[in-house]
Amino acid sequence: QVERNHQRGRGERLLREAIFRTFPYPRRLRLLRGPLRLYQLTPLSGLLRRSGLLDRISPTLRVMESLAPPLGKAQPIPVRTAAQGQRRAVVGMLTGCVQSAFFPGVNAATVRVLAAEGCEVITPKSQGCCGALSEHMGREDEGLSFARALIDTFDDSGVEYVVVNAAGCGSQMKDYAHLLRDDPAYSVRAQSFTDKVRDVSELLVELGPVALRHPLPLTVAYHDACHLGHAQGIRTQPRELLGAIPGMEVREIADAALCCGSAGVYNILNPVAADELGDRKAANVLATGAELLVTANPGCLMQIGTATERAGRQISVAHTVQVLDASIQGLPTSSLL
Repeated sequence: QVERNHQRGRGERLLREAIFRTFPYPRRLRLLRGPLRLYQLTPLSGLLRRSGLLDRISPTLRVMESLAPPLGKAQPIPVRTAAQGQRRAVVGMLTGCVQSAFFPGVNAATVRVLAAEGCEVITPKSQGCCGALSEHMGREDEGLSFARALIDTFDDSGVEYVVVNAAGCGSQMKDYAHLLRDDPAYSVRAQSFTDKVRDVSELLVELGPVALRHPLPLTVAYHDACHLGHAQGIRTQPRELLGAIPGMEVREIADAALCCGSAGVYNILNPVAADELGDRKAANVLATGAELLVTANPGCLMQIGTATERAGRQISVAHTVQVLDASIQGLPTSSLL
């Protein structure tokens, strides 16, 4: 209703238009990787952060610069990855927009973990945005257009499940049946699609483990991404997966149900309020004394990592599947820290 009825100022309209012409398009986001990676390798990035110049020019610009994670090499995902051992399921994987551009390692780890657990993984190259960002910001027609296109992409893939490793995307995709309930061409297809959608932690617990877990002697704090915990009701599964890793201690965060301030693009559009939420979350995370923060959403990884830096301390951050991947591969704890 706000989007339909509220008249925004010119500056706010331009900012939103820039966001929605970029963020929901994986190819456009990937084009930003080269310039951003080059910028991060120069002394300019550190100088700008220390000077506080960006905050004086625009808090929004400061947030966008600070949130960008360190970019490594891109990790292309094969269209088809065979299951290891006996095949237990055929799953499609959403690669996502921000996830594929800025956290390609999460997608690569997801494929490896699923394959190790007996899943054949199909990753259609033609897939686009799930529509979460548009829908959650009130751009309903745009969000539904993305939803229909994604249903079309996976309809002919022959998968039993569609796996998601970003909490906001999973929340949106599980809502397709409701959002498209009045669309005669898509209502039945949307219900069928929704029935297949699983968060990666949800599916791994459903299937049960077959891959050997090697010890990872680490203390980790697990953060419930809002779209995973509140919207999807998935809280126990990630903790169960982490708790089953030998040597790992999972610590709870105080006020765990409170948002970290990321919330899609809330931290870009409302940087002051988002900083307050981020600072509160960072303080609670650091109070656990954990060596590693684990969560299941790219926005949360960026937001909490930035907030802990702002507090003058650093804590390593990782997605749940990256921790599982390290354990299954038998990697040292240093690979996560």
